[in-house]
Amino acid sequence: MAQLRDGFQSRLGFVLAAAGAAVGLGNIWGFPTQAANHGGGAFLLVYFIVIFLLALPALYTELYLGHSAQANPVVALKKACAEQSAKMGAAAGYIGLSGAIVMLSFYSIVAGWMIAYSIEPIATFFGWQALAEFLNSDTMLRNFIFTPVILFFTALIILQGVKSGIETWSRRLMPMLLLLLVGLIVYIGTLEGAMAGFSAYLVPDFSQIRDPDLIIAAMGQAFFSLSLGVGCMMIYGSYLKPNENLPKLALSVALLDTSVAFLAGLLIIPAIFVAQQQGVEVFQDGKLIGEGRLIFAVLPELFATMGQIGLLVGFFFFVLMSIASITSTISSTEIPVAFLVENHQVSRSKATWLVTLVIFACSSLIILNFEWLFGLVIQLFTQYQLPLMGLFYFITVGWLWRRGNQLREVTSGFHYWFAQYVRFVCPVLMTAVFLNVAFG
Repeated sequence: MAQLRDGFQSRLGFVLAAAGAAVGLGNIWGFPTQAANHGGGAFLLVYFIVIFLLALPALYTELYLGHSAQANPVVALKKACAEQSAKMGAAAGYIGLSGAIVMLSFYSIVAGWMIAYSIEPIATFFGWQALAEFLNSDTMLRNFIFTPVILFFTALIILQGVKSGIETWSRRLMPMLLLLLVGLIVYIGTLEGAMAGFSAYLVPDFSQIRDPDLIIAAMGQAFFSLSLGVGCMMIYGSYLKPNENLPKLALSVALLDTSVAFLAGLLIIPAIFVAQQQGVEVFQDGKLIGEGRLIFAVLPELFATMGQIGLLVGFFFFVLMSIASITSTISSTEIPVAFLVENHQVSRSKATWLVTLVIFACSSLIILNFEWLFGLVIQLFTQYQLPLMGLFYFITVGWLWRRGNQLREVTSGFHYWFAQYVRFVCPVLMTAVFLNVAFG
């Protein structure tokens, strides 16, 4: 089977695809507000440190599990846990697979909003006011129109396989995302109020650097921003050739993802301060407004104050957000598709459409019960499943998996100390993140 598996044809293709999986909406709306609300440059400094202390080892661990097994997460974890309990490993794989579908069920809805918001400036430009209002409205109909759009576009990429679909489209979308980010940063930087935003973001408030809340927030953001704990990196790792330099590739992915998060801060924080200069309310209870209200209220208000150029800026911003969404939906969709293809010999075409229909059914359930279900699903997924699965991966590589686990076999040098770090330190750090996000 290993010979028949599709895979990445180049290191660059893998790095762009894996970074694309990691670069999601959390990077672009979560990271900047976390930084601004936790000491600006002080948060950045701690964030960069914990990327290497926690997120990079977690990324390597997840890639390593998939790469060693050359199989989907269910098979990979079953193999890794075979000496202790193959059933437990398979069960963890199924939990991850279910988590990917759960994530896609709410993420596709939000990604659909990005598509709608990117079309709205076009409708406004042509004077189609009713359409523009509909695209901005928070309605069930809009969700039922644009959620399938995202799912359909994702399915078209997945249908083409790893080399022709995921790798090819990642090579197209990631450079576009970076160009849009840099272009928007340059433009926003010319506006009144932007310099105060750059200062708030980049100048460290070292009085906060020992604040436990800052450290835990940075650890959580570092873990979540690399899209760990779902199995995306495991499936992508399995598509690498057996002789690839995994540590180097993991470092490249982490650096690219961290760079995008950093650039997102250079865009969002100055944009918020520009909005404040224009009279838009950006602070609430002494904290910068974040997440949903930032993206769908504060920034559109800012774009509206810019006149005709605001339509163009708004269009490019939400195209950027749409690209960030799609690169993440691609990786998560590949997990259940690969499982059906490899474990049940379903054709890629049938598997893709079956998974897409299941995700749409789950999304529809959320849309129909949006008020109470949307937030609950996100809470359960981000506060419980992601950190607990990340912890399980550390325990699997460090303690459960013996035969064929090279990290357990080395007795000296850097790899030995890294293996001990994964065994003893990373589970403690991951437990701290879980306790904070779940009960903090």
